[in-house]
Amino acid sequence: MSSRYPAAWLDELRSRSDIVQIVSGYVALNKKGRKYWGLCPFHGEKTPSFSVDGEHQLYYCFGCKAGGNVFSFYMEMEHCTFNEAVEQLAERAHMPLPEMEKDVDYERRRTQRERLLNANREAARFYHETLFTPQGAAALAYLRRRGLSDGIIRKFGLGASPDDWSVLSDRLLQKGYTLDELVLAGLTVRKKADNGKDRYFDMFRSRAMFPIIDAHGNVLAFGGRTLEKREPKYLNTADTPVFNKRKGVFAANLLRQQRHLDRVILVEGYMDVVSLTQFGVEGVCATLGTALTNEQARLLKRYAPQVYLGYDGDSAGQHAILRGLDILEQENVPARVLDFPDGLDPDEFIRRDGAEGFRLLPAISPAAYRLRRLKDQFDLSSQDSRLAYARGAAEIVSAVDPLERDVLLNQLSVETGFARESLIEQMNLTVNKPAVRTQDTPARIRPPRPDASGASPSEDLKAQELLISLFASGQIPKDMIEEKDFDDDELKSLYRELAAGASPASLPDLAPDEVSRSRFARLLFSPTAGSTDEMITMANDCLTRIRRIRLEKRYEELSQEMSSAPQDRLAELLQEAADISDKLKKLK
Repeated sequence: MSSRYPAAWLDELRSRSDIVQIVSGYVALNKKGRKYWGLCPFHGEKTPSFSVDGEHQLYYCFGCKAGGNVFSFYMEMEHCTFNEAVEQLAERAHMPLPEMEKDVDYERRRTQRERLLNANREAARFYHETLFTPQGAAALAYLRRRGLSDGIIRKFGLGASPDDWSVLSDRLLQKGYTLDELVLAGLTVRKKADNGKDRYFDMFRSRAMFPIIDAHGNVLAFGGRTLEKREPKYLNTADTPVFNKRKGVFAANLLRQQRHLDRVILVEGYMDVVSLTQFGVEGVCATLGTALTNEQARLLKRYAPQVYLGYDGDSAGQHAILRGLDILEQENVPARVLDFPDGLDPDEFIRRDGAEGFRLLPAISPAAYRLRRLKDQFDLSSQDSRLAYARGAAEIVSAVDPLERDVLLNQLSVETGFARESLIEQMNLTVNKPAVRTQDTPARIRPPRPDASGASPSEDLKAQELLISLFASGQIPKDMIEEKDFDDDELKSLYRELAAGASPASLPDLAPDEVSRSRFARLLFSPTAGSTDEMITMANDCLTRIRRIRLEKRYEELSQEMSSAPQDRLAELLQEAADISDKLKKLK
């Protein structure tokens, strides 16, 4: 796993980010012996098989075989990249990033970010409290007309901005925030009065308020829905030092809490998210007043292997779906399109048909949806229109897998009246490129865990693995083991790193993939043996087994070689076989 951070700095961060403390924030752990145990957060189970090794700062699940160090655990739980995990853990540990240590402006920016987030939190609390006062009566009535319960209102922290010019700004100024900070956070607007003096007023007035909260619970910004006949209908916070509308989604905090999602549902509006969630639909989020961006597509890929687009059925929504499919394709994210009937939006549909109706909604493939939109452009009663539609459709169909292509060709043949053979010929003429991966195939498929195949390692490999575990404990003499005792490339690599002084907790970061990382964590866990003498005895047993197996293997090779060896070579082979026989007798 590549990193732009120095190894020594990462070691310091690991030592300050105690894995038992970090994991305890997500999993209830109980200490048994030298390790901690709990229910695995990565797969459903009733009996704890998830273990945390505080001594070596590693975790491993004996059920699903997930394993690693504090960085990989945080990445899995927070759905973030390695560098993001490092940065967030460094912030928790109050460690400046290496490139920031000589940046004299770093502390000012960090303090500013904290104060802006705190101001947003104060604003969110004020809006939520206001909702249940006479000043928020209109907003509360609006939310209840939309069918929202008090429970879902509190879950999303919905609120109301009073019909007052500066009540929030005045409140936050009294709490010690400066006018510059409130303007920078997007909570206050400042303008010059005719007399040249500054005047200020609240950004949001007389609106139902939707706080935009990131995956870590920080209030980044707000969306406000007007309660009067005024434009814009929705007013959103502009980009600020703590908020970029291209990079986040509404309800990211809830996505983070929902494990093992098989898809994320992306909708257009805040109310769609709230309404679907109230009906028990999981994994719902919305873009922030913009069309889907590449940054958002990459973010959603962390939470689930595919994305369902649930946009409105009007022309704007249809255009947004087509653009969204293109963006998801660019980021290699499989997608489907939810087909809402009767021109309904997600909120309207689920209030009419309920959760069961939503569950039964057709989710059509990108190619099928593109064909539908293309067909809408033509009058198929005309021969010229059918020809134009067939030519355009051939390009779409050529880019899908063979099975879906067969289904779509049958559909096109019925719609246009052209024979399948003619459509296939047109498809080959139109596009001279190989078919791309179908959008139905998940882009994020975890590789099989090392033990998932059921194949048991050889006796030799088992001995090598136990030997590296004992060596990682630091309880056996370094000169007792040599690199030649390992013939497995990964075990050789682990030996070299440990012999050079690397800590066991650092080694999962060197794994080339998830399978190897899991294996590293399993091997580097503290051995069950207690005393140093017991570990040395176990290591000697492993070395004896390894050397005996290799000698036996070489003896068999010699036996086969001697059966066809020339006379001048036979004496040499016999002597080597006799030497091996003597060594085997000593090992028994």
